[in-house]
Amino acid sequence: MNASPLQPRIGIGGMSIEASNFSPHRSGFEAFNFTKDGVLLSRYTALTPGHENHDSAVADVAIWVPLVHARSLPGGMVQPQVYEALKAELIEMIHAQGPFDGFFLDIHGAMTVVGYQDAEADLTSAVREALDEESTRAGTPRTLISATMDLHGNVSADLVQYCDLITCYRMAPHEDEQDTKTRAMTNLIKRLVEGTGAPAKAYVRIPVLLPGEKTSTRLEPAKGIYEAILPIEASAGIVDASIWVGYAWADEPRCYASVVVTGDNAELAATKATELATSYWDARDDFEFVAPAADLDTCLNAALASDAKRPYVLSDSGDNPTAGGSGDVTWTLTQLVNDPRFGEGGQRTVVASVFDKDAVAACFAAGLGAKIEVSAGALVDHVHSGPIVLRGTVLHLTEGDATSGRVAVVRVGSIEAIITERRKPYHQIADFVAAGLTVTDADIVVVKIGYLEPELFELAADWMLALTPGGVDQDLARLGHKNIERPMFPFDTGMPAPDLTARIFASIPVGA
Repeated sequence: MNASPLQPRIGIGGMSIEASNFSPHRSGFEAFNFTKDGVLLSRYTALTPGHENHDSAVADVAIWVPLVHARSLPGGMVQPQVYEALKAELIEMIHAQGPFDGFFLDIHGAMTVVGYQDAEADLTSAVREALDEESTRAGTPRTLISATMDLHGNVSADLVQYCDLITCYRMAPHEDEQDTKTRAMTNLIKRLVEGTGAPAKAYVRIPVLLPGEKTSTRLEPAKGIYEAILPIEASAGIVDASIWVGYAWADEPRCYASVVVTGDNAELAATKATELATSYWDARDDFEFVAPAADLDTCLNAALASDAKRPYVLSDSGDNPTAGGSGDVTWTLTQLVNDPRFGEGGQRTVVASVFDKDAVAACFAAGLGAKIEVSAGALVDHVHSGPIVLRGTVLHLTEGDATSGRVAVVRVGSIEAIITERRKPYHQIADFVAAGLTVTDADIVVVKIGYLEPELFELAADWMLALTPGGVDQDLARLGHKNIERPMFPFDTGMPAPDLTARIFASIPVGA
């Protein structure tokens, strides 16, 4: 049964992954971490006793009922049986433990599933239907759904329709992830406790599709556009305002930027949604890469220059595993190994990483310090480069962590190449330490990443973004989108100005 309105009963569940249509990788069951019960609750710092961000105004005001959540590193498209199994389990648990006053839906927004065109809308529709069935059965008010998302999500009108409250991160890199989830919880609790029902939603589709590396909120124009959210949100009659950049490496009709403003004043919400959308559209030509960007040769020349600052970080952006790259493209490593400037006596260059379980096993079998010839990488994505043969010395062997599995480092000339058993992003200093490496004293650090996460940003005395090939190629025109709605900037230069009038989804009062 539902709890008292003064202490609403709220279910928690969802599925979160950023999945590229252009990567040969497929995300199966092994890619996901399925959480339930207390482990699921511990994903949210506001609900975690003893955490510095624990918020009793959120944790203690409602009865939180963890159902099931699945989360994965970004990757290739999700195998349909994985998505369908999670959806079925979540719906079964809603029926088993419902009805609920509210539902906290934790999704990403860029989940592409083989055979589906808008997986998040499909999931949310199924959740909506199950919640409504339980409310009808019990004779209780309609359940409110509050969705929390990544700003790199693709938001369709269907998704907006099925949610009652919806919000997303306001920072890229996502330093406000937990703040966003807490905001989504707080908005939901407030509506439930006050009995105000579902607010109106004003939705605008913006025909712009840009990579995250051009829309970091560290820099203008994204910085100023996102800063405009706070005064809008503070306006009387407004609940939340959110801007989604979209996810450029999916290929679906829902791929575009979008704005949603929720509030009890539908007219004001629509006006503010159009204002935000217009500011984004007007700035479309001003979005630039977060760092100097060039082809790999140009980046290497800059990094190797005698006056280059150290450590010099290069983003191997085309195979960024946290954007959906396979993580085993060898193209960049092959260029470095074949470049005589990285021979013995060259500048110490750490390269992270490729995954290849057999290559790691061969290194462990050879032993620390052994001379080795080992083939590595390109098991999943060999579109641009095949497996690379590394002829060098086993420099480090470690157990790694739960994500990477065992790790081997092979020194080839002045290159220290990291090989992992499984896909692994190297975005924190501790990741390198776990591989046995220090990078603070390296000359050059090459990482499969786009914009630098905070620790790498602090590490880099200087950096460039290398426009390398892979499943998340920053040169979007090279990818070959077929299913996005056209015209779309930047694919169609000179396109006419779009109609940015907000579509209004009416409020739904309690008992309706």
